Amino acid sequence: QVQVVESGGGSVQAGGSLRLSCAASGYTYSTDLYCMGWFRQAPGKEREGVANITNFGTTSYADSVKGRFTISKDNVKKILYLQMNSLKPEDTARYYCAAGPYGWQSCARTQSAFRYWGQGTQVTVSS
Repeated sequence: QVQVVESGGGSVQAGGSLRLSCAASGYTYSTDLYCMGWFRQAPGKEREGVANITNFGTTSYADSVKGRFTISKDNVKKILYLQMNSLKPEDTARYYCAAGPYGWQSCARTQSAFRYWGQGTQVTVSS
């Protein structure tokens, strides 16, 4: 069973940076992790897709983070990253890593595209 575990969350002041990591284990083939992504959920709000990436490196970002966040993936180590720059208080949320195998769904920033989920890591941005 594929497992993904996030790390790197914390507290930072507005304008600062953080890098989240997501380590995958329990996979058999690299295609088990074809689509990987980051979601976030703030208190009282729905979970939203932040960014996603395929094994081919195709990426997609939410408009609210374009130009500030960068998703990347180490296909050898099977680690997913989210570099977050110019952080704003509205970026405060619990951030979740997710993975979906090839053929599961089209890779997109929707929860249905992902089969495996982490427990999340908290990011707090103060003004």
